[in-house]
This record gives sequence, structure tokens and C-alpha cells, in this order.
Amino acid sequence: MTRMGVGGWLTLSFGAVFFMVPLVMTLAFSLWEGGDRYGFEAYHLLLASPQLPEAFLLSVELALSTIAALLLLLVPGMIFMNIYAPGLRPAFEFVATLPFVIPAIALVAGLTSLFSGPEWLIGTPFYLVIPYFFLALPFVYRALDVGLRAIDLTVLTEAGQSLGASLPQIIFLVIVPSLRTALVGSALLTLAVVIGEFTFANVLLFRTFAVFMNQVGRHEAQGAAALSVAAFLLTWAAMLAVLLAGRGKTKSPGDA
Repeated sequence: MTRMGVGGWLTLSFGAVFFMVPLVMTLAFSLWEGGDRYGFEAYHLLLASPQLPEAFLLSVELALSTIAALLLLLVPGMIFMNIYAPGLRPAFEFVATLPFVIPAIALVAGLTSLFSGPEWLIGTPFYLVIPYFFLALPFVYRALDVGLRAIDLTVLTEAGQSLGASLPQIIFLVIVPSLRTALVGSALLTLAVVIGEFTFANVLLFRTFAVFMNQVGRHEAQGAAALSVAAFLLTWAAMLAVLLAGRGKTKSPGDA
């Protein structure tokens, strides 16, 4: 490993200060109880609120549903594209980047006006899975694309076919286990995106964790700061899990 010079340490220190100072100040404000008194009153009030578990569990349920929808659609589609239709990669790339250039408010307005859907979905919180799918699509696509590029799909497919395995068997028994890190990263990135999303849920009048945090901030500034710290720690816990999952090297079927 090469040692960092003075410039490297200065850059690292500046980055640490830039990211940590706002978090520390928010944490301090969430603990402030007036005057020179600090305590956990804001956290106690939040934990005693019956609306917090309901809003948080709803966000978790929406995140899990979005993860399932994304992986069930993207994993087979991207595997097929990489093996049989690599010429479709530009089209996949274009569709995956569209959510970056379409404003969230325009996306949700278009969905509500054009998508009628079944009655059992419209009017329920799980209608949010549709816009959340598109919101998390670029992150999941990129994570899966990196994972698929790291393995030799052609060799794995031909080896499985030579042993008499069908394409579904090759996908679920050979390729998917080789994508463990990419799948975990995709799921945790989607979780972080859905937990922090506000615009869609607020426009469609559903109380998710982000909407609840906004409502608390209208009346209790310390409570909103406490929720912000909790959301920040949850997001970074997800990112840390991605890094830890990426440390383990996925063995291909040919490894000893």
C-alpha cells in the first residue's frame, strides 16, 4: 500500500469535517432541551409516538416490495440481455438513466393521470411501489451491471448446458449465487432510497417515514432533528452493509 502525502491527508480531513460537522450539530440540536440543558427528551417523545412505528414499518414494507419487483424483473432481463442480446445494452442504459432527468413531481403527476391500474392497488400505500421502482431503477441497474460484468456469463451458461441444465436452472442455481454481492448491494441501496423518499408519498397523501419526519418538523424542531439523525444512521448502516458484503469474494462454480 502506498502512503498518503500531506495533500491526501488534508483532503481526507476536509471531507471528514464537511460531512461530520452538520451531523454533529444536528445531533446536538436534537439533544437540546433549552438553556444549557441537554438530554434525550426528543427521542423519548418520538419513541412514545404511536405513529412512528406505523410510518417506519410502512416504509420498510414498501422497500421490500420495491426490492422484490426490481430484482424479479431486472435480474432475468439483464442476464438475457448480456447473453443473447448485447446489442440492447444502449437501450437498457437509456431507460435506466431516465429517472435521473425526469423530476419526481412530474413522474408522480404522470403516473396518477395515466395509470389507473386495478382497484386493489389504487388508493393503497403499495401504489407507491410503482414510482419507487423507477426511482431506484438507476441504482439497482448499475449495481447488477457491475456484478454481471465481473463474471463470465457465457462460460457459466455453456458449462451448465453441457451438464444438461435448463436456462432457469442455470440462472437460479449458478448465476444468481454468483451475484450475491450485487444483489445485497441493490437491495440495501433500494432500502435507503425508499426510506428517505418524500415527494411521492407526500403528493399521494401516504404517511411514510419521510412524511412523518416532515410533519414532526412543523411542530417539534428537536424531534425532526432526532429523526434526521436516525435516518442518517440507518442510511449509513445500509451503506456499511454493502461494503461488508462486497468484501467477501464470491466463488464461481469452477473455484475450488
